[in-house]
Amino acid sequence: MRADNRHHIHQAAQRRHELTRSKAIAALRKLENQGNPITFESVAAEARVSRSWLYTQPDLRDEIIRLRSAGRPDRPPARTRDRATTDSLHTRLAVAHNRIRALTEENASLRHQLALALGHARASRTNPRTTPT
Repeated sequence: MRADNRHHIHQAAQRRHELTRSKAIAALRKLENQGNPITFESVAAEARVSRSWLYTQPDLRDEIIRLRSAGRPDRPPARTRDRATTDSLHTRLAVAHNRIRALTEENASLRHQLALALGHARASRTNPRTTPT
């Protein structure tokens, strides 16, 4: 019977987990001390861990959210995306209608060409040309 060595695997996993946590905490403190923006992406990149792993660690997640929302007072607020004006939406709609009209005309033309080609092919099969003798 084999010896039960599962405890070695559990210990290795625990050490790896603690090492990863310490890297994430060190990265978080480094970014904070340097005055860099604190985001899940920046912490993950600095610590070389995945963002999804950061989200699974409640204490790290809460700290990142707290520091991110605190922000830096000398930093200008993020620019919000401007909403489209009514005129620009009407212009985009008109362009889309024109494109649809052009594609519809092209489609009809191609269908007509296909019908002619199929008609010629059908006619050549039913009335084979006689060769001169």
